[in-house]
Amino acid sequence: MVMVKQNNIETAEVVENNGIKPGMNTLMRTNVMESIVKLWFEDGRIYILTDKGNTYSRPLEAFPLLLEATPEQRAHYEIGLDGDDIRWDDIDEDIHISSFFVIAEPDTNNPIAEVFHKFPQLNVSEVARTIGINKSLLSRYIYGIKKPSAQRTEQILGTIRQLGRDMAAI
Repeated sequence: MVMVKQNNIETAEVVENNGIKPGMNTLMRTNVMESIVKLWFEDGRIYILTDKGNTYSRPLEAFPLLLEATPEQRAHYEIGLDGDDIRWDDIDEDIHISSFFVIAEPDTNNPIAEVFHKFPQLNVSEVARTIGINKSLLSRYIYGIKKPSAQRTEQILGTIRQLGRDMAAI
């Protein structure tokens, strides 16, 4: 692993296969005693500043509820007493500081994202409900934050194909 520090952000390039693709950029927490002191949104990302002066960020796609929230809803948050979590009551979202330390940037070059981009009229909530998975999980697959197994990919695509067949039969 090669470590690079820029603007108080430590970036690691993973060179071995440990569940993360080689070459994927990740942020790694260097001090377990850090606490969140400030939070802001900019250019499609959420940023935190810690009491150690470190800045970390994640793409909003990593948090679908925040991505879909209005600016007013995003602005209504509370940092936990220990400074290790953030809570948005309006949208029922909680994010722990650890979410900012090992990350994957969005990779929408995947078959699930392609289908949802080609057919924007597909309702993510209803497709997720039909499959029996959480909407946030399906959104993470679509945004390329999380990579589904081959079996899960086929389950999602098979459900969408069945939906197409059902519509064609009308």
